[in-house]
Amino acid sequence: MMKILVAEASLTSPYLFSLFCKANPKSMADAIVSVFLEKLLNTLAEEGLYVTKFREQFEKLQTELQLMQCFLKDADRLKRKNDTINKVLAVLRELIYEAEDILADCQLQSRDDALFSNGCLTCISPPVLHFKHQNGQRIKEIIGEITQIKQNIQSLLGGALLFQPNAINGKDQMPRWSSQVYDHTMVVGLGADTKKIKDWLFEAAREGKQEILAIGVVGMGGLGKTTITQKVFNENEIDYHFDRRMWVSVSQTFTEEQIMRSMLRNLGDASVGDDANELLKKINQYLLGKRYLIVMDDVWGEDVAWWGRISQGLPKGNGSCVIITTRNERVSRKMGVKETRIHRPKFLNKDYSWLLFQKIAFAASEGQCIYPDLEDVGKEIVDKCEGLPLVIKAVGGMMLCKASYYHEWRRIADHFRDELAENDDSVMASLQLSYDELPPYLKSCFLSFSLYPEDCVITKQQVVHWWIGEGFVPLRSGRSSTDAGEDCFSGLINRCLIEVVDKTYNGTILTCKMHDMVRELVIKIAKDDAFSVTNQTNCRHSGITNNMDRKQLTANPKLRGLVSTTKSGEVNKIESSTAKKLSEFRYLRVLDVSKSIFELPISSLLFHIGSLHHLTYLSLSNTHPLIELPASLEKLTNLQILDLSNCQNLRTLPHNLITLSKLKVLDVSNCGSLECLPKGLGRLSNLEVLLGFRPARSSHGCRIGELRNLTRLRILGLHLTHADEVEENEVNAMANLRDLENLSISCFDSHGSDLTSKLDKLYPPQQLYELSLKFYPGKMSPAWLNPIALPLLKYLSISSGNLANVNQNFWGYNNIVWKIQGLKLESLSDLELEWPMLQEAMQSLRIVNVSWCPELVSFPIDDVGFRGGVWIKG
Repeated sequence: MMKILVAEASLTSPYLFSLFCKANPKSMADAIVSVFLEKLLNTLAEEGLYVTKFREQFEKLQTELQLMQCFLKDADRLKRKNDTINKVLAVLRELIYEAEDILADCQLQSRDDALFSNGCLTCISPPVLHFKHQNGQRIKEIIGEITQIKQNIQSLLGGALLFQPNAINGKDQMPRWSSQVYDHTMVVGLGADTKKIKDWLFEAAREGKQEILAIGVVGMGGLGKTTITQKVFNENEIDYHFDRRMWVSVSQTFTEEQIMRSMLRNLGDASVGDDANELLKKINQYLLGKRYLIVMDDVWGEDVAWWGRISQGLPKGNGSCVIITTRNERVSRKMGVKETRIHRPKFLNKDYSWLLFQKIAFAASEGQCIYPDLEDVGKEIVDKCEGLPLVIKAVGGMMLCKASYYHEWRRIADHFRDELAENDDSVMASLQLSYDELPPYLKSCFLSFSLYPEDCVITKQQVVHWWIGEGFVPLRSGRSSTDAGEDCFSGLINRCLIEVVDKTYNGTILTCKMHDMVRELVIKIAKDDAFSVTNQTNCRHSGITNNMDRKQLTANPKLRGLVSTTKSGEVNKIESSTAKKLSEFRYLRVLDVSKSIFELPISSLLFHIGSLHHLTYLSLSNTHPLIELPASLEKLTNLQILDLSNCQNLRTLPHNLITLSKLKVLDVSNCGSLECLPKGLGRLSNLEVLLGFRPARSSHGCRIGELRNLTRLRILGLHLTHADEVEENEVNAMANLRDLENLSISCFDSHGSDLTSKLDKLYPPQQLYELSLKFYPGKMSPAWLNPIALPLLKYLSISSGNLANVNQNFWGYNNIVWKIQGLKLESLSDLELEWPMLQEAMQSLRIVNVSWCPELVSFPIDDVGFRGGVWIKG
């Protein structure tokens, strides 16, 4: 049995003991233990055969781990100071992972026996006896080793560990805020900075310089260089001033070709297959005769010959400009920036620092500190940030998620002081503190970002599905897994650990990215904890990219998550030999091969995918060539999320799809060749999200009436093209879907006028929160689109189609008006509406996004018939 020796007697000091016992930060080990205990509690409640047989051992293991929670809360801080603690946690981590695998095997064996049992003989068959003996013995050994670790920790602490029930059942299970609380585009104290750069840009046009004006924004990391430049780049007057704008994030490992492809993507050209010379010619053609603005964000290396070659091929004149942000002033000079056009952002002064902190930390009270006892300690915390915006945001986000109690804020201030004493880099000290203060479940979620390359734009849907698939998301209080995953994402956003990139008109976040200094921290922690490592074979997670080490990937038997992390606009090219190996990772929970091109049809490459018995999330989105799914898919009985979106060649789904009873998310949106879903889909009673649902026109596929059985649906995307897809006895199919919050109906490529009359009767449920109508074929809005039928509707989007007028009921009556807060009207060339009437009927409106609606009268945004704009209530 393994022994952990106690080497440093200094750890038994009263200071360290008190630090262990009273601190609230959680370690990554605590995150792993918390995730395992969550799964263990749920599994024990299921009463599976083999889980029950090992119940006594599992319950003892549970008790041992619960007793260690006090220690684990501050283990990350201590392991950075002491190598013995680091080794203890590494051993504990591996034991917990192994115990979790045994638990999963027990669940699987219980289910298999329930399906294929032949009576008592099953229980005494050699394979079953071997399974019981081997796993029962190993659980006992794991318990013994963890008990030994606990005893050694008690020696380190000089006292017994006490069970704290709040460690897994308490208030720290879900975020304090379950949505974005403040505006992430908000800037403070940067007005003079942005004005200075805009004046330079406009001056270039007035002077009519023939050369491209180069502007440099130079300063240390975290000072706000990118924030200032983004503020300028996104302003309306800049948009109108320049005919073309391009934003290029320059990573430390970029290639010249990647830079040019990124420029072309900004110009709306995917440019797949072109060589470097052709790429530059295309860029020149797009920009010829145009005034353009290029941002080269975060340039590192001093070898800028690549820029010389690109700039030589760009058209000159017209007042075109390039802005370079960099930490190195020499880089800006080598890229042609003159001293008179270098802007060096300054640290925020005390007043601006406090204002920025207040807007984030006290966002719930509209950016005002309403707690007098917190103001002094809050200002003490802000003083330690030294005027660096990134530090202020990180600490402010952390405090937003803390209780508004003086003793809690005092504790944070003291810990921040301790971190700064050990690390004179205030940025890294603040980020480390933010990580230490994360709840356990958010630590696992946060570390998932370590897989993505620098400057990668990451879709929220992918990471949330990953977290659900691996069980990082705690499922207490009856919350749906998709809701809980969204809450976890909001928890990281509100702490300013990830940054918003794209949002919908109503504020729903679509994509995000990570600041390079935050990424530096997350990569270090992920490596230390074997979450994801680029040069070892014992990590649990790996990213799929074009430059990944195939040999290292296929040699790692411990993988739990394999995720496509290629950048936007790029694709993975996966060799057949690698693809065939994907089915060999026995304990894989997450397999995401989206945005990938394979040499052979995927159905043959993943022929043995059914052997991945623990798989819970499978994404084949945007893969080629995908025509049909592997036949062994039916064996994935644990599958919860299946993403097949944007697979244009996918023709059919196997009938055995309806046997995947645990499925919660099914996404077949934008699958143009898929005619319908298999009959019997209504048996998937656990579905929470169904996107791209195309009802069958006959009884050979899934009719729309089957939706009645999907009573847990929260999000539904319908694609309707023919009237016979909805029979008269099916028009109430959605009426009793009481959990449905978000409904999207698309009639793209619809046929026949009868569809409009069917849509007029297809009533959504009354509690609907968000509605989107795309390519609506009728001239008049549906009868049910009114504030009486949809009294709780908050967001409405209508885009494209033939809509010309709204039904009279749309305006409400007897003082019953809409509660809509966000409205989007797009590409509705025939729609005749008057803005004053809309305001009267929708008195709660906060934001309206309008474009290509020439018949909208009196809308207070210019150019409403063309590009339009956004109206925000003042």
